[in-house]
Amino acid sequence: MRRVNRGRKERIALTLNGRKTAGDAEPRMLLSDFLRHTLGATGTHVGCEHGVCGCCTVTIDGAAVRSCLTLAVQAEGREVRTVESLAGADGKLNKLQAAFQKHHALQCGFCTPGILMSFTDYLARNPKPTEDELREVLSGHICRCTGYAGIMAALKEAAGLGGTDKADQ
Repeated sequence: MRRVNRGRKERIALTLNGRKTAGDAEPRMLLSDFLRHTLGATGTHVGCEHGVCGCCTVTIDGAAVRSCLTLAVQAEGREVRTVESLAGADGKLNKLQAAFQKHHALQCGFCTPGILMSFTDYLARNPKPTEDELREVLSGHICRCTGYAGIMAALKEAAGLGGTDKADQ
C-alpha cells in the first residue's frame, strides 16, 4: 500500500477504456472528477455527488461503481471503463446502445451513460435476467426525462426479453 500525503498530488496510473494512461490527483480527488477533468473522459456525468442518481457509474475491473463515491487513488493500477468504451472502434453501437437508440430510451441523455455502464456490468454477470431483476437494477438510477418506459423496453430487448414494457401492454 502506498503512502498518501495530504496537499500533494499523486501520480495515478490506470488503464482507461483499454489504454494505459496516468494523471496527477490530490489524494481526496474523486474518480469522477479525475476522469472528466484530468483524463478527458467527459462521458462520465456527475449528478447528485452522493451516489444516489447513478449518472457517474463506470466499471472498475469489470464491476459497476459510482465514481462520485470512489477516490481517484483507488483506481491506481486498475482497469476503468467509461461509456466511451462501449461503441466499437468503428463507432458502431453495441447491442445495448442500439436498443437504447431504437426505443428512444433517452431524452436529455444525462443519465444514459451511467445506466449503460450499470447494465453492461449486470448483463455480463446475468445474461438472462427477469424483467423484475432489470427493474431492480434500474431503480439505482434517476432519470428525470423519460418516464422509464423506453429504457425498460431497451433493457428488455438487450436482455433478450423482447422490446416492450409490461406497463405498455
